[in-house]
Amino acid sequence: MPDCPRCHQPVDAQALACPHCKIPLKAFGHPGIPLYRSKPEEFLCATCIYHEDDTCNYPQRPFAKECTLYHNQAEPLVPQTIPYSSGGLQSIKNWCQRHLVWLALLGLIIISIALSI
Repeated sequence: MPDCPRCHQPVDAQALACPHCKIPLKAFGHPGIPLYRSKPEEFLCATCIYHEDDTCNYPQRPFAKECTLYHNQAEPLVPQTIPYSSGGLQSIKNWCQRHLVWLALLGLIIISIALSI
């Protein structure tokens, strides 16, 4: 569970506001929009990727203490993905899981042909 930025008490990750000090934790009261906050002596714009490339249009820029669009420069913009590997036992297992219905139908056909002989 994350901590509240003001009172440092544990708070549910989906909480809209801190139950202890009532500070808003999510932007616009929506659980899907995170509200980023800076430390009291810092500004978010100093480490934001959108401030660096000059695409930010936030009115409080460059002195924003709270922002919904903040993205840290140290983190990649697109998360790393695991490359797809062809071949191997894992790919056969994945193929069987994707085509389970067809495999079951094929098994029933083979069983019915074997019983009719």
